Amino acid sequence: MIVYSLHCPKGHAFEGWFRDSAAFDSQSVDGKLVCPVCNSHKIEKAPMAPALANSVGERKSAPDELRKARQFVTGLRKYVEENAEFVGPKFPEEARKIHYGESEERHIYGEATIEEARELIEEGVDVAPLPPDLNEAN
Repeated sequence: MIVYSLHCPKGHAFEGWFRDSAAFDSQSVDGKLVCPVCNSHKIEKAPMAPALANSVGERKSAPDELRKARQFVTGLRKYVEENAEFVGPKFPEEARKIHYGESEERHIYGEATIEEARELIEEGVDVAPLPPDLNEAN
């Protein structure tokens, strides 16, 4: 996984998580990236500083980084829940229908086994796991 700092023309800054740099490039060209604040599809990578390691090669961490990561995961989950249709265990079937043009294109989320998700990815269906609900974990 790779995390990019992203921004839209209106200056809204946010992070995007991608399988690799090619996944960012592909989604950008296809217009699949969207600003979570203003829905702009003109998303660019922001300049980023490299991650620095301490003397034993471990990445430095701070409570602030953990807070930001938790805030991002919580916000991402909330955004998906508010802007996508929950299709439950029918997710693999409905995702295929959308991918192959048999059902209206829309954002969905639901339930799938790891094997079902793997099969969808092999078919070229864009899927990603939804971050856990951190409020339920407590």
